[in-house]
Amino acid sequence: MKLAVRRVPTCVLSDRAAPILSDGHAVDRFVQIGSLTKVVTGTVMTRMAASGVLALDDPVERWLPSVPRTGITLMHLAQHASGLPRLPPGRFPRRDPYAAFDRTALERLLPRLDTLVTRLPGQAEEYSNLGYAVLGAALTAASGSTYEELAAEYVLQPLDITEMTANPDPAQHLPAPGLLGRPRRPWTMDGAILPAGGLWATPRAAADLVVRLLVERRLGDPAPSWQTSGPLRWHNGATRHASLFAGAMDDGRWVLIHRLNAVPEETDRAGIKVLKECRTAP
Repeated sequence: MKLAVRRVPTCVLSDRAAPILSDGHAVDRFVQIGSLTKVVTGTVMTRMAASGVLALDDPVERWLPSVPRTGITLMHLAQHASGLPRLPPGRFPRRDPYAAFDRTALERLLPRLDTLVTRLPGQAEEYSNLGYAVLGAALTAASGSTYEELAAEYVLQPLDITEMTANPDPAQHLPAPGLLGRPRRPWTMDGAILPAGGLWATPRAAADLVVRLLVERRLGDPAPSWQTSGPLRWHNGATRHASLFAGAMDDGRWVLIHRLNAVPEETDRAGIKVLKECRTAP
């Protein structure tokens, strides 16, 4: 376990719940950050809106013409208020659930998106990875750029973050150790699900993302992708073998925890605990 403290009231925790590799949970090796990707996607959306490329209340079909009229807007998707379910329809093998959900699979789904809506848009919140896949497709259609190009142009370059990508060099991965210490195979998430949870980052880059978006507010008000609980803005994320909790308090305290082979709910609880323990940090 490593704990790093910065000049602002800060806690950063990087932990392993499995046998430690020779370099520990290295801050300069790439790990899957899961749904923390959503805050990048949401920030891309708000920045594109500020640049006049699109409007937050644009209906989805404006940018994805194959989608029937549903009343769903880009903001609905970002706020998990679209009425779409958590996952696309179909079977999702536990070993690699999103491997088959590529751009072609999403395009086949778009013309019948209206049949998947479980409630009226804006009526209630239901966390939706499918919604963020659709949002990412709309953003790329509006810009003519790939998702990674959008993330770089609107978020990563302005924040001076270089260690975040959809496809890092496998030699730079920090894999979860499995049986006899052999590395576990990560989920495939660089297809249509990428805007919902497919980015990789070094722990230090993920920490910089949190600080520069939530504490320093370098890109203005935080995107609607962040969850809020009173004075805390936060987001978590989990793939099969990795889990993450990130957040910041209104007073500047912030935390990033990334764990391998750990129960995601325990990672969330550890993040809250660290924030509480850092109330008096220098």
